Amino acid sequence: MFHQIEKRIRDAVSAHVRARYGIEDAEAAVEEPRQSSFGELAMPLAFQLAKKLRKAPKAIAAELASELGAIEGVAALEVAGNGYINVRLDRGYYGRAALEGAGEQPSAAGGKVIVEHTNINPNKAAHIGHLRNAVLGDTFARMLRATGRQVEVQNYIDNTGVQVADVVVGFHYLEPRSIEAVRELASGDWFDYLCWDLYARVSAHYKDHPEAVRWRQATLHAIEAGDGELAELAHLVADAIVLAHLRTMRRLGITYDVLPRESEILRLQFWATAFEQLKERKAIHLETEGKNAGCWVMPGSAYSGDAAEDDSKVIVRSDGTVTYVGKDIAYQLWKFGLLGKDFHYRPLFREDNGHVVWVSTHMPSGEAPLFGRGSEVYNVIDSRQSYLQDVVTAGLRALGYNEQADKSVHFSYEMVALSPRTCVELGIELSEEDRKRPYVEVSGRKGLGVKADDLIDKLIENAEVEVDSRHPEAPEEERARVAAQIAVGALRYFMLKYTRNTVIAFDFQEALSFEGDTGPYVQYAAVRARNILRKYEERGERLPGFRTALDREAMGRQLASEDFWQLLLAASKADTAIARAAASGEPSHAARYAFQLAQAFNAFYHDYPVIHEQDPEKKTFLLWMTDYFRSQLDRTLGVLGMEAPEYM
Repeated sequence: MFHQIEKRIRDAVSAHVRARYGIEDAEAAVEEPRQSSFGELAMPLAFQLAKKLRKAPKAIAAELASELGAIEGVAALEVAGNGYINVRLDRGYYGRAALEGAGEQPSAAGGKVIVEHTNINPNKAAHIGHLRNAVLGDTFARMLRATGRQVEVQNYIDNTGVQVADVVVGFHYLEPRSIEAVRELASGDWFDYLCWDLYARVSAHYKDHPEAVRWRQATLHAIEAGDGELAELAHLVADAIVLAHLRTMRRLGITYDVLPRESEILRLQFWATAFEQLKERKAIHLETEGKNAGCWVMPGSAYSGDAAEDDSKVIVRSDGTVTYVGKDIAYQLWKFGLLGKDFHYRPLFREDNGHVVWVSTHMPSGEAPLFGRGSEVYNVIDSRQSYLQDVVTAGLRALGYNEQADKSVHFSYEMVALSPRTCVELGIELSEEDRKRPYVEVSGRKGLGVKADDLIDKLIENAEVEVDSRHPEAPEEERARVAAQIAVGALRYFMLKYTRNTVIAFDFQEALSFEGDTGPYVQYAAVRARNILRKYEERGERLPGFRTALDREAMGRQLASEDFWQLLLAASKADTAIARAAASGEPSHAARYAFQLAQAFNAFYHDYPVIHEQDPEKKTFLLWMTDYFRSQLDRTLGVLGMEAPEYM
């Protein structure tokens, strides 16, 4: 509601400035004043116009305030300070509009946004770091959709890379098994865990036997060629582990629209096409001497501004295999519809809600949605990959696609670590030195890898203890469902509440706490709101007809209370908070709003005994406010990918 009022004021002011002063590019920005006594909004526009009109800001503000005329929902415009215009809203109108759910629905403007996230190498089980990537990407996509944007979520599957090759090395060379034997293993529930351990053994073997790296090279060539037993084994391994990853992500409410696979980028000549374009535009060159002799490289000056050729990035290795970044340039070109090629697609599976997840294939397979062709692309990738993302963007610029390069965004984030006490709870042995650290960095090389499913299982187990102690009489299946909702909410909120550039130390106790800035605290507020309404009906009373009982005048009377007015304003800013979080690319802002909304409701809950209120109109208003808080909490939780359990 607040978002619509802001937009209405901006549009009215911009139109008036064009008509009155002939100025087209004036930015009619609105701000929220530092003190509520100044009104609900403030406009600094007069300061922007002062230089152009050669007038004092205060004089311009006076003209605007007197000439703007009536704006629906605005009670008064007041000149303040040296040229601010303070806006006071019509409280009765605002309350009634909130009750009716009034306001324009967000429109799908600006073209399709592609959000690529998760991107786990399909060689072993997902780990805790992958969860931050997936939760951030999924929430950002939800925020964009909530603002009316058309969003396509992609999960790129690197099924031809070194990591997959190393697992194939394990099955074919190090611990030989037939394809049939591997296929039987892949049909089981723990194949991704088995490959996790096998990958570690292969890595250790390379360290002790450097000459064994030739196995990797032979396997990479076979995979890129797409023929033979090694290639078949690679597809078998990757496809099975992708399904395991998708099962893990579905536990957190995360899904995708399409899974483009790297194998098709090679087989359908995506890379070959991009390679020819890069050579033709002289964006890359063949190195003839030095450490990169025989490689196709992009000079460092293309992506770093540094003319030093020592920083040149290898795009194609001397053995003819293409690097990750080369294939990613081709993929990025396809995302923007610039490659002149497309994948074929087949349905991978259908979600319970009917949503179909598609996967790329090299074989024609009937009709499919139109994927790619985005106007903006967000790549959710660890900040440690910034260098490679810069190379990809430089590839676009080198081909003359500057506009698309500007719209190619590295949605970066920092790593996830563990608190020492969480390491202990997960059974990870720590040195005395690590026990004293504020966080312990997860490292497979140090034996500190934490599988995503293990983490989720432990969270659910801990949540079950709390739910069982509070509701022992509830059916077991119901308690298990509630515990899972709390655990998922706790995990997602913990991953979201920190800004993306913050290293976070995951902690079980902090994440699952029902107090403070946590997911369960926000969920509990939504549950409380629903419980008030349920208890009211359990007393044999029906909720009043709010639309009939609370007309504009009644709303005005109740919202004359500054406390009620501030509570309603807080509850009605969900759209504004989500839009600002989406525009800034910071899901943490949406999480912060959810926490503030929960705090506002809890203050309301403690200060006003809704069910026991004696004044009929006030009681109706309090019941409506409770229901409004509930709906806004549910909506905000939904954008964060969280559910409000039946009880807590």
